[in-house]
Amino acid sequence: MTDKLTVSVLGTGIMGAAMARNLARAGHTVRAWNRTRAKAEPLAADGVHVADGPAEAVRDADVVLTMLYDGAAALDVMRQAAPALRSGAVWMQSTTAGLDSVPEMAAFAREHGLLFYDAPVLGTRQPAEAGQLTVLAAGPAEGRERVTPVFDAVGARTVWTGEDGGAASATRLKLVANSWVIAATAAAGESLALAKALDVDPANFFDLIAGGPLDMGYLHAKASLVLDGKLTPPQFAVATAEKDARLIVAAGERHGVRLDVAAASAERMARAAAQGHADEDMVAAYFASFPDERAS
Repeated sequence: MTDKLTVSVLGTGIMGAAMARNLARAGHTVRAWNRTRAKAEPLAADGVHVADGPAEAVRDADVVLTMLYDGAAALDVMRQAAPALRSGAVWMQSTTAGLDSVPEMAAFAREHGLLFYDAPVLGTRQPAEAGQLTVLAAGPAEGRERVTPVFDAVGARTVWTGEDGGAASATRLKLVANSWVIAATAAAGESLALAKALDVDPANFFDLIAGGPLDMGYLHAKASLVLDGKLTPPQFAVATAEKDARLIVAAGERHGVRLDVAAASAERMARAAAQGHADEDMVAAYFASFPDERAS
């Protein structure tokens, strides 16, 4: 079997667009669809065919890659695509979804003869554009050679978590990872907000922790976006981070765990979005510390 595939990318936001470009650069035939077509149109310059609808995008595809808002959106779009899905095709489901959604998507895949891989990715805009994402994957071993060329085009590393995509082991790991990312981002914003309120130069804080166990590159990267006013284009948007935080809280509740930091982070993201920061980088939750401030 050739490693050059026809890949359908459904959802061309920050992550999906970058993945589509890297797939095309790797020599695959790529068809892309986005609910707002204007967001997909720039991909034509990279040799990607922009489809008018999901069914057109998936026709004759070897692999269908979904990168949509959440599990419900992914399942809805796949239902729209259903008449054109080819039995035996691979469904690489990369949307960050809730734990309830993944078994539903796996059931849909079985009903339509698709090989289902739960395959969320870890990374933001920059690693996505560089093809340096980490793919977290679960799915049958016997079909992995068919999806590996796609993983290799969009990521630098693949972490296999199991052979049953419907068990959502990859999504579970993604939610754990995102819980740390969201908590660290919220903490970075709050530290900067407190420094501003107490008239502390943030540089003094960074010098204080430099080189020690409290220091971390992620803190510096996110803080610089606030301090330098470079919140757009976002690496990962406030609105999407809020959605993920709520999925994390729901996953914890489902398993009897109370996640206070994730719940508070979701509310901070919601307040920042209401202030006009929804489409800025997630560290713009910083502004939620100042109720009267709005995006400039």
